[in-house]
Amino acid sequence: MADARAQAFTTRSIKTEAKDAGLRLALSMVDLTTLEGKDSPEKVRSLCTKARRPMPDDERVLGERVAPVAAVCVYPSMVPVARAALDGSSVKVASVATGFPSGQYPLDVRLRDTARAIADGADEIDMVINRGAFLSGRYGVVAEEIRAVADLCAEGGPGGREVHLKVILETGELETYDHVRRASDLAIEHIRPGDFIKTSTGKVSPAATMGVTLVMLEAIRDAWLSEGKRIGMKPAGGIRAAKASLHYLVMVKETLGDAWLTPDLFRFGASTLADDLLRQMVKRATGRYPAQYDFASA
Repeated sequence: MADARAQAFTTRSIKTEAKDAGLRLALSMVDLTTLEGKDSPEKVRSLCTKARRPMPDDERVLGERVAPVAAVCVYPSMVPVARAALDGSSVKVASVATGFPSGQYPLDVRLRDTARAIADGADEIDMVINRGAFLSGRYGVVAEEIRAVADLCAEGGPGGREVHLKVILETGELETYDHVRRASDLAIEHIRPGDFIKTSTGKVSPAATMGVTLVMLEAIRDAWLSEGKRIGMKPAGGIRAAKASLHYLVMVKETLGDAWLTPDLFRFGASTLADDLLRQMVKRATGRYPAQYDFASA
């Protein structure tokens, strides 16, 4: 039933001005991400440049300045580099921490990892739950870890900087929609309004799917209706086409309403998506569909 409902969102017809608005909104919700062993300061700076100005010749081609993306997500060691490169912009610095991507490190190590990322300038922490603990029924262990990281984020960063938490469920390893829903409810219970739940690390397949995202959105909806607690959502991994991003926005609108159609409450963890969104914008403005190499990769 979840899959059938999710599939129904792909049948909506979005055209003309609504499509233009959707493409721009989706771009503003993207978290550009680099999480590779070969990451370097130079690569992170390049990604930050793209985040601040996704299309350098946008005013000439589109007749307007394209808004920056929502955030740049990096490993904790690269947070100082990203912080310096994004200083003065609206783009957030996000960092995976807590033993990403396995979540199998001792809790004290994971908390030190998080605290360092915050001290170095992270605005957002993407933590991953211990799926082994969850799947073996040790829900209290998972809850304790989420609470501990959430408390660190609630303390904020230097200068009173607000820090938000995204809890990664790694849904590709949770096996069933029942597990996805239970993990969503568990995370939502222990995070603050304005924090997020997130599908995936991008290291496991399948990553984000519309069915999984719908189950998580419904958990967010129920928390809002029962408690008035507004939680954000981030599908991550596998969303590459602009058309798919519009399907996700339709699902968000019809499940949660217009209030969630903002980068403050919905994100895409999909770096390659940004280029396809820009290609679609150029096509609609000029009638010419640009090649993939027309946009610089970080």
